Amino acid sequence: MGKTDHVRRVHSAGIVLAVLAAAVLAGCGSGGGSTGAGTATGAPVARLTGRETVTLKVPAPMKGGELSSPHQLEVPKGWTASVWARVPGARMEAVTPEGNLLVSVPGEDKVVELSGEGTATKEKVILAGLESPQGLAFAKRGGAWVLYVGESDQIDSYPWTGGAVGKQSVIAPDLPDETPAGDDIHRQKDVVVAPDGTVYFDVGSSSNASPADRGYDPPRGVIDSVGPEGGKVTVVMRGVRNGEGLALAPDGTIWTAINNRDEIPYPFHGEAEGQSEAFGQVIRVYVDNHPPDEVAPVTQGRDLGWPLCNPEQGKSTPVGSLANVPLIPDSVTNPGGKALDCSNLEPIQVGLPAHSAPLGMSFLHGTKVPAPWSGGAVLAAHGSWDRQEPRPPAVLWLRWDAKRKTLLPAKTLIAGFQESNGERWGRPVDVVPGPEGALYVSDDTAGAVYKLVPPR
Repeated sequence: MGKTDHVRRVHSAGIVLAVLAAAVLAGCGSGGGSTGAGTATGAPVARLTGRETVTLKVPAPMKGGELSSPHQLEVPKGWTASVWARVPGARMEAVTPEGNLLVSVPGEDKVVELSGEGTATKEKVILAGLESPQGLAFAKRGGAWVLYVGESDQIDSYPWTGGAVGKQSVIAPDLPDETPAGDDIHRQKDVVVAPDGTVYFDVGSSSNASPADRGYDPPRGVIDSVGPEGGKVTVVMRGVRNGEGLALAPDGTIWTAINNRDEIPYPFHGEAEGQSEAFGQVIRVYVDNHPPDEVAPVTQGRDLGWPLCNPEQGKSTPVGSLANVPLIPDSVTNPGGKALDCSNLEPIQVGLPAHSAPLGMSFLHGTKVPAPWSGGAVLAAHGSWDRQEPRPPAVLWLRWDAKRKTLLPAKTLIAGFQESNGERWGRPVDVVPGPEGALYVSDDTAGAVYKLVPPR
């Protein structure tokens, strides 16, 4: 990686792609009757046209573990894919002002810095002894570079001078971490910086779908903000189960990619899958394709409804669409919409096929990634953990509609991390553009960082 004049996590997007392939193939549910589960489909997001299968290049010193045997990736035509570094437990990434790559390793409580061209030839630990660090972001404060790091219990800032990290300052302390305990606690925090210097971060839920999460103090299931040097922490958006993917769009807005709930109960009255009255029951074919995961702008005062309201693509127009997905009451936590009127909530701008498990996201506007890819955002989908059949891990691409200032439904950019039998050899966590126009993808299963190079 080489020096860059503008550094981001990387979060920007802008050029609108003129020609796209077919629309997203979405899983569809009930349109409101009793046959919704029977019409559900597990179709993945559509592939972009002009694709080919390539062999992932693995330098001999980097072979081993999941990368002991050859693997194939499906990529846009002309792209190449190689293993650039081996980092066990690699999670979120950020490009330094000098053009190197930072990678967080929460399982080892550290952040490492990698550098090199064809492969990472240098690696050093720049931060150690942190509490499960994940999110990383650079921004200028008072004309000088600052590194922001999301630990599981606080948000830190570090002066960054000449490639060296300075003394830690805690700008948001005492964040919800392992308590209050729940059945599905989300500890890690992602972080992004807005153009005005405000720092945004997520505080994930402690549960799969417990309404108690909405009443905790300090709250969980939210996106928070704090000033660049600390101060009062403000809740910006509620009803966000696990919004780890935070990114800065070309219009200056912050967007989040959200892992939605599991084991959703059937929300419609009537027969489904042999149940004469399926309302409130866990119907497997419905669970496998509902609810969609979410991609939405972070707006002050907005409520995404979790866990009282769920996005339902069977109520979209047209049915099954993953654009502007309406929210409907959860049949167990909010029957009849008595606890929260879901019809009053703004639809989810972009849905992803259920259990995609979106994590790191980056907008590509203003980077050296070529068109048409520069006209959108890239998103790492970690893949499902309990779906039947498993939702495959992938790197997705979402076009940015500059006129409407919104993202459009996702298409698969990079696939192949899952074998035909459902076994995975890799699971992408984050994807950022390097200063030379390649994409760097972290993988916490293979313990690697991949370099994906588009054609010029």
